[in-house]
Amino acid sequence: MEDPGNEKNATPRGATMAETFLRAMITEDGRRRPGFLLRLLATAFGLWVASSIVPGVYIHGIGNLILAALLIGIVNAVIRPLIVLLTLPLTIVTLGLFLLVVNAAMLGLVAKMMESFTVDGFFHAILASIVVSVIGWLVSR
Repeated sequence: MEDPGNEKNATPRGATMAETFLRAMITEDGRRRPGFLLRLLATAFGLWVASSIVPGVYIHGIGNLILAALLIGIVNAVIRPLIVLLTLPLTIVTLGLFLLVVNAAMLGLVAKMMESFTVDGFFHAILASIVVSVIGWLVSR
């Protein structure tokens, strides 16, 4: 049963898939949400900045940069929610700071998947994940 008090975000009956998709692309204040390509480019740019300023993070080639950004998106969509759920008690105890470790682990996982993307250590992964997160946040504003 639908909640009649939340009609603003409710999908009308009989709405096509395209209408539902377009409705999901608009925020409540009327701005467009960043699309897949923009998020991919923002992540790639964040990785490039991280490899430029964080010692111990290396990406070789623009194609590998885009591939790493795509893999980070996939890992963050599939694996990260499970890890966040499993580490929820620790995240609560550390007041959310453990999420930095989770983000670094996801970045390290992607680095292990690719030969042309290397992260030398745990602290380098934490710094790189902070850089990528901040740039992604700035682009999505």
